[in-house]
Amino acid sequence: MSSVLGLGNALVDVLAVLENDQLLEELNLPKGSMQLVDAAAAQKVKEATSHIKKDLASGGSAANTIHGLASLGVKTGFIGKIGKDDLGQVFKADMTAHNITPHLLESDTQSGHANALISPDSERTFATFLGAAVELSQDDLAEELFKGYKYFHVEGYLVQNKALIEKAYQLAKANGLITSIDLASFNVVEENLEFLTKLVHNYVDIIFANEEEAKAYTGKEGEAALEELAKHTQVAILKLGKQGSMIKRANEVVKVGIIPAKSIDTTGAGDLYAAGFLFGLIQNLSIEKCGKIGSILSGHVIEVVGPKMNESTWTNIQKLIKEELN
Repeated sequence: MSSVLGLGNALVDVLAVLENDQLLEELNLPKGSMQLVDAAAAQKVKEATSHIKKDLASGGSAANTIHGLASLGVKTGFIGKIGKDDLGQVFKADMTAHNITPHLLESDTQSGHANALISPDSERTFATFLGAAVELSQDDLAEELFKGYKYFHVEGYLVQNKALIEKAYQLAKANGLITSIDLASFNVVEENLEFLTKLVHNYVDIIFANEEEAKAYTGKEGEAALEELAKHTQVAILKLGKQGSMIKRANEVVKVGIIPAKSIDTTGAGDLYAAGFLFGLIQNLSIEKCGKIGSILSGHVIEVVGPKMNESTWTNIQKLIKEELN
C-alpha cells in the first residue's frame, strides 16, 4: 500500500467544552476561527478556562490526517518540531503508539498547543500558541525525509512559514510524490491569499477546502467555487458540513452526503475527511467512494470530543469501509 508523509504544526490540543459562547466574546476570539496567540494570550485562555475539565490529544491538522490514515493501516510519517517538555513527549508518544514514523526535531522553546474551545453547538474555536512548532524551518528539511513515500499532505496553517512550505513541496515534487493541501481556516486564507494561490498553482495536486475557505480563496460559492479550486489541481474537494461534500476531477463532478451522526465536537472533522479521502485514492477507488469514506471518518469523529477515536470506533469504521468497497 502507498505511504503518506505529513508536514504540519506539531501541536497538542487542549480541549475544553464551553457552557456557552460568552467566554469567546470575553477573550475576543471569533467563533469558528483559528487565532494565533502569543504565550501571554495563551496563558489568559488557560486561566479563563481553569474551571473546565480539559482533555489532551496530539493535534495539528496534518497530524490528525496522518493519524487517521495510520489507523486505517496506511504506512505514514510526520515532520514537525516539538519542545523538550511534557507536551512534546505527549505528542511523540502518541505518534509512536499509532505506528507513525515521527520525524520530529526538538527545540528549547515550549511545545506548541492549541486551546480548542468547543461551543454547545459543537463548533470549535482555536487559540493556538505555536511555540516550538513554528521554529521548523526549510533548513530542517532534507531530501531523505521524502524517500519511500507516495503522497505528501500539508496543512494550510503552515503558510506563516512560506520558505518552509515552498521548499517542502519542491522536495516532494522532485521525489515524485503526489501532493495535497488542506486550506485550514478562512482567516489564514484571507491573510495569505497571494502566496497560497501561487503555491497551489505550482505544486498542489489535491486541494481540500470548506465553504468559508473556498470563498476566501476563490471569491465564489458552491459549484462555482469548486470549479475555481479545480482549475489548477487534479482533484478538488469542497467540504459542505451537514450538506456533505462536492468533488471534481477532470470533467467529473460528484456530490456525496453525510452519514447519520450526533455531533458533539467538530474538531478534526475536516482532517479525518481528508484521511478517508486519501485512503480511497490510495486504493484507486472512484472519487465518489473516496468521498464516502471521508464522510464515514468525519461522521464518527464529530461524535467524540477531540480528533481521536477509540479502537472499537475504528473497528466499526473499518467494517463500514469494507461494506463500501464491496
